[in-house]
Amino acid sequence: MSRGLTATAVVLALAVAVPGAAYADPPEPPRPSTASTGAGAPLPDGWRIAAEGGERYLEWRSERRVPVGDARIGFSSGDRLIGYPEARPDGHTFRLALEDARVGPGDDLRVTAAGRRLDAPAAGTAQKKRAERPGPAPVPAPVNEVDPGVPGPYATAGGEYRLPSVRLPGIPVPVEMTGTVVAPRGASGKRPLALFLHGRHETCYKPGGEAAGDWPCGPGERQVPSHKGYLRSQQLLASQGYTTVSIDANGINAQDHLLEDGGAQARSSLVRQHLARWAAWAGKPSTAPGAVRAGSPADLSRVLLVGHSRGGEGVNRAALDSLHRAPADQDGYDGPVRWTIRGTVLIGPTVFAQNPAPDVPSATILPGCDGDVSDLQGQQYLDAVRGVGRGTALNSAIYMVGANHNYFNSEWTPGQAEAPAQDDFWPDPDRPDPLCEAGAPTRLTADQQQRAGATYIAAAARLFVGGDDRVRPLLDGTGRRAPSAGPVRVLTHAVGGHRTPLLRPGAGLKVTGGRLCDQVAREKPTSCLPLEDILRTPHFAFWHTGEEADRKAVTARWTAPGTPIRFRPARPVSAGDSRALALRVAVPPNSSGTRFDVAVTDVSGRRAVLGTVTLDGLPGTDRTASRWAQEVRVGLAAAHRAGVDPKRLAEIELTPRSRSGELLLIDAWGWRPGTPEVRATAMPRIDIGRAVVKEGDSGERTYRYPIRVSGKGTGRVWLYLRDETTNVTRARLLTLRPGASPVDVTVTVRGNTRYSYDNTREVFAKAARGAVVGADYGGVTVTNDDPMPRFSARPVAADVTEGAPLTWRVSVSEAADVELWEARFAVLPATGSPEVSTADVGAAWLEENFQAGQTPEVPLSSLGPEPSLPVGIPAGRTSVDVAIPTESDGRAEPVESLRLRFDTGEGTGDGPVFTGTLRDAS
Repeated sequence: MSRGLTATAVVLALAVAVPGAAYADPPEPPRPSTASTGAGAPLPDGWRIAAEGGERYLEWRSERRVPVGDARIGFSSGDRLIGYPEARPDGHTFRLALEDARVGPGDDLRVTAAGRRLDAPAAGTAQKKRAERPGPAPVPAPVNEVDPGVPGPYATAGGEYRLPSVRLPGIPVPVEMTGTVVAPRGASGKRPLALFLHGRHETCYKPGGEAAGDWPCGPGERQVPSHKGYLRSQQLLASQGYTTVSIDANGINAQDHLLEDGGAQARSSLVRQHLARWAAWAGKPSTAPGAVRAGSPADLSRVLLVGHSRGGEGVNRAALDSLHRAPADQDGYDGPVRWTIRGTVLIGPTVFAQNPAPDVPSATILPGCDGDVSDLQGQQYLDAVRGVGRGTALNSAIYMVGANHNYFNSEWTPGQAEAPAQDDFWPDPDRPDPLCEAGAPTRLTADQQQRAGATYIAAAARLFVGGDDRVRPLLDGTGRRAPSAGPVRVLTHAVGGHRTPLLRPGAGLKVTGGRLCDQVAREKPTSCLPLEDILRTPHFAFWHTGEEADRKAVTARWTAPGTPIRFRPARPVSAGDSRALALRVAVPPNSSGTRFDVAVTDVSGRRAVLGTVTLDGLPGTDRTASRWAQEVRVGLAAAHRAGVDPKRLAEIELTPRSRSGELLLIDAWGWRPGTPEVRATAMPRIDIGRAVVKEGDSGERTYRYPIRVSGKGTGRVWLYLRDETTNVTRARLLTLRPGASPVDVTVTVRGNTRYSYDNTREVFAKAARGAVVGADYGGVTVTNDDPMPRFSARPVAADVTEGAPLTWRVSVSEAADVELWEARFAVLPATGSPEVSTADVGAAWLEENFQAGQTPEVPLSSLGPEPSLPVGIPAGRTSVDVAIPTESDGRAEPVESLRLRFDTGEGTGDGPVFTGTLRDAS
């Protein structure tokens, strides 16, 4: 199915009756789309058009091996993602089928992963010889009342079970069912279950050689035992009375490139397959494998899911699918749900869908030196869940300074791993990073990182599953530390729990002294920050659409103290019985002494200054996403003393007291201690599929988007629909109502007889309130049913004197609706006479077409292994001239010749050969 598409044949029609629905015009989403230019310039270094088996590919080759990781690698043209390539087995080469990415020579091609460039230095860093140096470490936080990292009283037992492999939708090779169990011995009764799911990593390796992403593993290869990498955390939890299992997902890791969602649904299915087995074993312990019978039986009413990287997104989806069933044809588990998920721990997670499971407590660990999921997009497990569910689930972010991505898993850690392993924070010899480079004072060792990770996983288990509110201050922004975590500096903030929403920047909020801004807009006046700073801000992690209608913050900057920044919501807000006002505020990395007063005013005009806040920025460099919001709290006692009514607040005010400063306000809440009971509610669920339709030769046909709604209740979702004709994405807020067809989204297809590429109209969904989203994007693909025009070429000026251009005309039998790049001239060695050389053509032309402007004189056929001149015919035209400018070199020379073979996209290599003649001007 092609997703490299132009849009002349399709008109988008949205027919939804939603009174007062909001609209926005974000830029095009980062989904595969047409990317071509008529510049005629070559592809940049490292790029080429490759052919294999009759197929043509856009290919990029890295000088260094790119290890299998969790961040999704994308090919972009400028800021526009044109597709996700497939990694070749060598680890250096990445390919995207040209039917999925129509690119023309001269495109500004880039390779990105989690916002960082893989094919060039990051923007703005080339001139810096050394990254900025972080400031001194702050005074350690106070010790928490309870330390969850202390081992418990139980001895442990364990082992491994292996069950028959399972088939999952979209994955051709069955996936293994393997689990490593560590459980308490001698614990009375059934014990809560903690299930671990590793992330995306190499799957196989040869002893003494490199690892690879094969499945199944080949001769002489062993499986990378990624699922054994959490034994430290498993042992700690088991000693405290938890039964634990860490499951293997290598079969998904090796095949998730085939899945549009990166494998999130498949990982959810695998998790629930295992939970179903554990539920069955709990009912009949005698049927359980020996590794399970060796420990205390599991209590499936108390389940904690722990996921690392793509495993984090997988367990989030498993929690969502357990509460709101997925459509049977996309799910790999169709049995009953006989378990209750009490919470999740997400370690450096991906969040491609940005649709967290509402009403499920979560703790998200954000590694400050993550070199894989380097934009720390897991922050969206907090930011994107606000307002969706009941809001009683505590969703915590744990920012761990100096931690990288891999070392939370000992099997991804050099010196501990059985297979080859590496530090994901790649060193840069030209620009050593003073914060995250191995050996830097702020960089954690593997042991420190694993100790801290185990401690905070145990904290989440103790709060979410055990209900021990004494560990909440370690997770909710109170600012306490656990001695068992060692010297690691950890900062936390949270949403939900006993918080009452007061300010969430968006429509209706009036701001003076600051600016309401778009979090993810690229280089626009409405952007909160310049692009290089947006990429370093976890709160601004990009989703499919780029801009979003409801992702806003407030930015303020001052050069003198005293001018208030005022926030006035559309209607008064209530802090209820809150004890404090809590704000999530980000200041620039490495800054110090940002200070401001916090005040509130009620509807009667009574005002109270609640306190003064001083904030220092997190340590950061241009390679870290460290502009992260810290939680600050000021008590409401002063408001009560001043007679301010906290249940009728009209305005919140921040007054700068430092000489200068800059801040971003993410949101504000009323806060009180405690952990409320969490109860999930019935919600409607949307899943978007894909439909393939015919274009036709004439007339119009209307097709409905394949959007399925299930579940119960009333909710709201954002739908983003991209019209490729205008390159505009429209956002619409839709209300879903039970018992009715809630959405009627259609495309109108206009048929014609002109060739075009297959054309897809994309639709993306994001939960807004009271609804959940499963498969979050899809669309309607209109297949081209017109034949490719026939190509031909003829000489226009094939016998010229130096200084005149050699020219051939390429024609097509009829005009197309799209720009055609299927033709090229392959440069062949000359026969019978000397060959035209680099001295005979202009240096600018050589540089433009071969990056060879300053090369020594060589025949043109020597410029690379397969030198060629691409030919682009613009849409609507039937011919184009390909001219090779020549120059007089001032030397007396014999007649020279140039042989060109005309090839088309059929890849046969047997097209007609033309000879050009160049005569001496002297």
